[in-house]
Formats: sequence, structure tokens, C-alpha cells
Amino acid sequence: MTPRYVPGHGLLDGRTVVITAAAGAGIGGATARRCLEEGARVLLSDAHERRLAASALELAEEFGADRVAALACDVTSEEQVTALYALAVERFGRVDVAVNNAGLGGTSDLVDMTDDQWGRVLDITLTGTMRCTRAALRAMRGQGSGVIVNNASVIGWRAQRGQSHYAAAKAGVMALTRCSALEAADFGVRVNAVSPSLAMHPHLVKVTSEELLADLTRREAFGRHAEPWEVANVIVFLASDYSSYMTGEVVSVSSQHA
Repeated sequence: MTPRYVPGHGLLDGRTVVITAAAGAGIGGATARRCLEEGARVLLSDAHERRLAASALELAEEFGADRVAALACDVTSEEQVTALYALAVERFGRVDVAVNNAGLGGTSDLVDMTDDQWGRVLDITLTGTMRCTRAALRAMRGQGSGVIVNNASVIGWRAQRGQSHYAAAKAGVMALTRCSALEAADFGVRVNAVSPSLAMHPHLVKVTSEELLADLTRREAFGRHAEPWEVANVIVFLASDYSSYMTGEVVSVSSQHA
């Protein structure tokens, strides 16, 4: 049974949120919508320019062009990440929340994996998250406040065949979250992460076999996958003042059997 969609409660009123991989129907897109519903101004970014433009137009029409901006960004490029945060400050005056959602998966047994396969997943999923975290910290340090939410995965904790590169990257995101949180506390910034298990969206269906998705769904206690907005709800919680004493934490958004 699909759960009830929770309406906005103004948890992010007047705040500026920067979200990577925010185009389309996945967790990033759901997070952009949820942040807007909670009163935020949102800068969406994504490496897919056409999909990004369509998402930004749809959200601007619904929530107002003054609250929505967009800029294409490849998180493997330090120059593009820097430009993203420069635009956020130029357009909205500050950065209150950064949601680092960009990542790349894939399936390959380690014995057959190439250096290029390993390197690309690590560069986008882990190093890309580092680049965005670093840029957000630089934007937030002077203002003495801010929140960063990284997207990790339960695979960072649990073994799964064919996922050595992705699991290593997501475990790295968890470690990055914990270590950067200690440093960011010095200037009033909190850094946390979500760790989803299975949030179904169209892109995932295209890159994952039906057999694997069915097996992963069977592992969930509720007998269903998460909706992307259910993960977004937890991201909003971590971005809001309701989690004001939390930093360096990785919150599992999962119903998997223990």
C-alpha cells in the first residue's frame, strides 16, 4: 500500500537549497519538489541539460520563477561545481542547504571490472560528493551556518554481488560525511547523510534487471520499495531545524529485514 503523501509545513521557509542530480523522477527530483513545498528557493543541477531544463520549467510554473533556478553541472568538474555555488550566491544571496545526490552505479564482478569502470563510479559518486561538499563548506563558512546532506546507500554497509565499486564509493561517502562534519562544526555547519535501500524510479528500472529489483523488494519488511519522496522526506528533516543536534550521522531510509 502506498503511504499518504505528507503536505509541506514550512520547514525550509526562505532558505536556499542546492541539489545535484535533481532532474527527473528520482530522489533528487523528489527532493527539489519537497524543498519547494517546504518554502525553500531551489537551485537544481544535473548533468543532463535537456531533462534539467524541463524539470526547472515545470517547477518554476508551479512554485514561481523567483524560487527556482537551474544550472547544468557535471560533478567530475571542479570548475562546474564552483560555478554552481557561485550562481546560488549570485541568484539567492547565500546557500543554506546542499543536497549532494549525484552518483553512478553499475553491475560488474570485480574479477571482470576495468579500471575505467571503477574510476568512473568513484569519481562521480565519491569524489563528486567531495567536490560538492567542499564547495558548499566554502560558501557556508563565512555565514556561520548551513546544512549538507549527502546521499549514501545501504550498500555502503551491506554486501551485494557486482557492486564493489559502488559499495566502496558509498562507504566512502559515509566516511566523508563523518569526518567533514567534525570540521564543519567549527563554523556552525552540520553534515549528515541518508542511506536508502530501494527507492524505485524510471532510471533505476532501465539500468537494473527485473530479477534483481524483485529480489531487493522481497528483502523489504513492508514488501514494497520506497517512493523517492519518502527518501526526500528524510532529507528535508535533516535539512531542517528539527535535526539541529545531528551531525556526522548516516540515517538509514530502509525497511530491509535485519
